[in-house]
Amino acid sequence: MVYEPRKYRSLHQEKDLHHFQVVLDETDLDIGIKKELYTSDLQKKVELFLAEQRQDLKEYIKRYPAFVTTLEPWDQAEEIVPYAVKAMCEAARLAGVGPMAAVAGFFAEQVGLYLSSFSSDVLVENGGDIWLKSTQPRNICIYAGNSPFSQRIGLEIKAETTPLGICTSSGTVGHSLSFGSADAVVILASSAVLADAVATATCNLVQEEADLAKAVEWAVAIPGVLGAVAILADKMAVQGEIELIPI
Repeated sequence: MVYEPRKYRSLHQEKDLHHFQVVLDETDLDIGIKKELYTSDLQKKVELFLAEQRQDLKEYIKRYPAFVTTLEPWDQAEEIVPYAVKAMCEAARLAGVGPMAAVAGFFAEQVGLYLSSFSSDVLVENGGDIWLKSTQPRNICIYAGNSPFSQRIGLEIKAETTPLGICTSSGTVGHSLSFGSADAVVILASSAVLADAVATATCNLVQEEADLAKAVEWAVAIPGVLGAVAILADKMAVQGEIELIPI
């Protein structure tokens, strides 16, 4: 896999957060916590925690390699499975996609929950998939490739709506597998695991402009999904608890 620089990470404007990166194999996290709480020791703790979380999933994949490649919801073959597998499978079942569609959101959420015991405000981004907990309003910019909406609109996230997942899927940007044509589909959900899976599924539904409205309507009908935005070129559809703002 060719590494693609996360250019959007240079757009951070939160003055109260310190951002640092944790990279392990395919997982590439950008993490923001309260500035006064960052230490190199805390970063090392996060690195160890992430390694443990990834190891559980890797061991399961060794036993069931098809878990990585299936594009359909995964029927667990064992009653007792790692939490990563259980969470990803449940999100994938609701969205009707393969479990790996939720992997980035899963790791973002787990690291976010871990850091919540250290910091009141936490932002973890993993390839465009975000887990956020905040004590103040935050603005999240939407990157939609060559669309005229790209980096010109964003989401206003109120503190009381967090923690939540804010995940993006695109058929035109990035290396992730997509069968859709949307420049960006953004899903807000009660968890980043669910938001990630639903973003993938919703993007797959968008082949042309006429699909935008029905795609976001489908997304918000899923339990746990709070809102959806779908963008294709100069057209956009919005549904649910979404507050768009100019950037």
